[in-house]
Amino acid sequence: MIVWASSLSGCGIFGKGEIDPTAKMSPREIYDQGKSELDSGRYLDAAKSFGKLESRYPFGAWAQQAQLDSAYAYFKAADRVQALAGVERFIRLYPTSDQLDYAYYLKGLINFNQQDGLLSRLGGQDLSERDQRSAREAFEAFRQVVTRYPESKYAQDSRDRMLYLVNAMAGSEVHVARYYYIRGAYVAAINRAQGVIKQYQTSPAVEEALFITMKGYEKLGLETQRSDAERVLRANFPQTTLFDRGLNLNERSWWEIWK
Repeated sequence: MIVWASSLSGCGIFGKGEIDPTAKMSPREIYDQGKSELDSGRYLDAAKSFGKLESRYPFGAWAQQAQLDSAYAYFKAADRVQALAGVERFIRLYPTSDQLDYAYYLKGLINFNQQDGLLSRLGGQDLSERDQRSAREAFEAFRQVVTRYPESKYAQDSRDRMLYLVNAMAGSEVHVARYYYIRGAYVAAINRAQGVIKQYQTSPAVEEALFITMKGYEKLGLETQRSDAERVLRANFPQTTLFDRGLNLNERSWWEIWK
């Protein structure tokens, strides 16, 4: 049963000298208008309509649906800040909602969408911690779907995106390690590469991380550590070609090849 809250805002002025055309609409009518705008690609108009519905009728099922659809509309409009604010508020206000799996999935998508920028810069010379943070937040949101709602229709796609993110994050870390190595910062290169080996053990990026570790120890004159790294590399990647081609910051990254 939907309970409606009365509001004086429905009788207000839309703009100076302009009457709000939704002032006398029912909650269903406002929602239908927002849905129509959403379906036709007018995302900011849709978000505005859903916002009116939520503010005028803040209780009940219509308000919940409007808030979630508003977050999606902002996501489609590429307004990440508003989209995240909306979906996070939904998760906070409605922790028992039967749409919580979708809310977490949407949160994951909003952050996942930021990875286009991260991946496009894998061939560049710098990757910010902010990019990695966005990836981690996306991963965590998808993990919530998979672990809390394993039967959700969003679970399989969430699993696929988690795998994609793990490899993307590992790839960006290897790129930074390679960058450090080529510029002579061998300790920094080894530390970054070993972070990949520890955190992303199933990623293809581990192969290059081991090679960077081995070469870094070689440059530092640490023969025992170098031999250990080579032994692990050859045992786990017996077909590796890295001994033949070495490291080149300008070559195609493992990520471009893998994806």
